[in-house]
Amino acid sequence: MSDAPEVRPPVVTPVRAVIALCLVAPFVAMLWVGSYAKTDPALIGIPFFYWYQMLWVLISTALTMTAYKLWQRDQRARASQKGGASK
Repeated sequence: MSDAPEVRPPVVTPVRAVIALCLVAPFVAMLWVGSYAKTDPALIGIPFFYWYQMLWVLISTALTMTAYKLWQRDQRARASQKGGASK
């Protein structure tokens, strides 16, 4: 017999669904080109096409950070449920 630990399939929880949404939202926003392929409204002389994409750089950073923090919290909670040490 092998001493390998039991491998369980991942569990889908509401927190993990939020994490997935945080990571998928920027891709959907950027791949839906028809929503931002225009020049108006301009912001301080910058066409909408450009400032919209730059805004998503900041939004993506915030969403990725949020997903990471939620993932860390989820992993700590799972480790404490198993009685293991958290990192």
